[in-house]
Amino acid sequence: MTAAQARRIAIAAGGLDGAVPGARGRTGARTLERAIERLGLLQLDSVNVFERSHYLPLLSRVGPYDRSTLDRLLHHDRPSQRLGRYTEYVAHEAAVIAVDDWPLWGWRRREPLRGGGDRWASQHAALVEGVLAEFAERGPMRPSDMEHPAHERLPGGWWNKSDAYWATAVLFRRGELVTVGRSRFERQYAVAEQVLPDAARAEVDRADAQRTLVARAAQAQGVATLDDLADYHRLPVQDARAAVADLVADGRLEPVDVEGWGRPAWLWAAARRPRRVRATALLSPFDPIVWHRPRAERLFGFTYRISIYTPAAQRAHGYYVLPVLVDDELVGRVDLKSDRKAGVLRVQHATIEPGLEQRAAELAERLVPALREAADWQGLERVEVTGPGTWAAAVEEALRSPALAR
Repeated sequence: MTAAQARRIAIAAGGLDGAVPGARGRTGARTLERAIERLGLLQLDSVNVFERSHYLPLLSRVGPYDRSTLDRLLHHDRPSQRLGRYTEYVAHEAAVIAVDDWPLWGWRRREPLRGGGDRWASQHAALVEGVLAEFAERGPMRPSDMEHPAHERLPGGWWNKSDAYWATAVLFRRGELVTVGRSRFERQYAVAEQVLPDAARAEVDRADAQRTLVARAAQAQGVATLDDLADYHRLPVQDARAAVADLVADGRLEPVDVEGWGRPAWLWAAARRPRRVRATALLSPFDPIVWHRPRAERLFGFTYRISIYTPAAQRAHGYYVLPVLVDDELVGRVDLKSDRKAGVLRVQHATIEPGLEQRAAELAERLVPALREAADWQGLERVEVTGPGTWAAAVEEALRSPALAR
């Protein structure tokens, strides 16, 4: 297939076709649930200079929705003693997953902890058991609510955590503590045995679980390489390869050659193959369609590195940089900040992709409705271009255009 066909298939599989600002209806809880089910997970990240990442893939796909509806589904800022439909696990990075999917991750919970975690846990075994015992006795709570003697209030910011906090991280990774919600974006944990439904405690064979996960990745991506399929749930490549072979044998995956990819690829057999895609969307840095950077480059020719961990002087495109999808292209990137005090969505940097400079005005006219939609969703009064970039002047001009007035 051509590279353009692969892009359209991927965009449709990811639920982004038809993402046109102002053209979508009312969005309730069931719509959000269907969107999460389609993606399989929502990656979490704490940066909220524009909005926290897990809210953004849903905005891109279903349009403006009441964020409190998602908060209710996830039990965020609504302290709960029980699980709802969703919990969290290391399903890509830290991510929201369905409680029903908990058994699919038993193999990962049994794996050694990364970065010497097992050695640390062994050296602090009594502490880990003591922390688990406190949760068992007191019930669901945040790590900051612990009374364990090792839970010290330490100076030095977010990374300087107590040993008791790191014990909760070990217990979470092992699946002995599960997330029942969040308060002020801090996890609220409960003992798994006390809150998991019986069905979620089922044992699933490693190969069977990974076959299911690769099938879901293929369905969400439409067409993908082995690396793409493995990365979606961060599976070992050799395990993903075995799952792909099984899915090909079952007729659920079809081998394909994609123009310019230079490596084997597979098509989800039931994937839609649209001839045209109409879409305009602001993408989270952690949106599944761009989170595997080699895939973003292969699909769109879009070289992308998130800048939040880059020193300010070395940032080429700003701080919280969102790719901009227009139809079947990633046409540029914008650095957004929600200035809630001033009521302004600030475009702090706007860059158009090389080779598209002659289309800057046309593409800015496609971008502006998405920016205004995002501002309204954030409860902000207006959009302002406040920084530089090769697209900044065209975006500012489009914001002033009478034809694009509200």
